[in-house]
Amino acid sequence: MSTVHPERYHLTLTTAGRPVAHGWWGSSTVADRKFASWVGEYGSMPDVRITLTDEQQGSALVTWPDEA
Repeated sequence: MSTVHPERYHLTLTTAGRPVAHGWWGSSTVADRKFASWVGEYGSMPDVRITLTDEQQGSALVTWPDEA
């Protein structure tokens, strides 16, 4: 049985480098859904950056806009 870490997936929203909102979820499915929701709702803000991080792995999973 795997352990759920309620604060494993951290979602942050910044604009012009300043934090605006954040949230934590234990489920990658829920965190992915929230990420997509935030991109749809806030993705057109000026200088926005939305990042989903796996705090257990210590790495960003996805960022909006894409850094490529």
